[in-house]
Amino acid sequence: MADRRLAVEAWESLFRAQHEVFAEVAHDFDGTELTQPEYDVLLTVTRAPAMSARLRDVTANMLISQPSVSRLVDRMVERGLVTKCADPADGRGAVVTATEKGARAFRALATAHGRSIAQRMSVLSEDELRTLRTLTEKLRRAQASSGSASSPPSG
Repeated sequence: MADRRLAVEAWESLFRAQHEVFAEVAHDFDGTELTQPEYDVLLTVTRAPAMSARLRDVTANMLISQPSVSRLVDRMVERGLVTKCADPADGRGAVVTATEKGARAFRALATAHGRSIAQRMSVLSEDELRTLRTLTEKLRRAQASSGSASSPPSG
């Protein structure tokens, strides 16, 4: 087991860095057609085959509760960004599909947002970025295997 003090210091540093970078990146959505949560929904949906994803898969990629994701998706349906229908493979579930309007809004923001993220992460070398990705994936795998993946982080 890792040294407790070092583990807590590393966690606090990771948490604070994520929080600070996230706050900066949030400005990428100022004056755009999409909010950050809407962008996150469309990120999952547009990456899926036929730009359709199960609502539970959208929820799994979000940092908000399932009821909040459902309400968000319903508002996006009203705005014409996505459609939502019953999941033919699971009648209790739903499938969310990006509309042309939603996909277009996502693409318009994705390029600038990606550029913004790359600029903020440019303080790290490519080797450091790979190491960071490897380490965070390892943490996520450990959480998923321990059954704690749905527990919100504390910090």
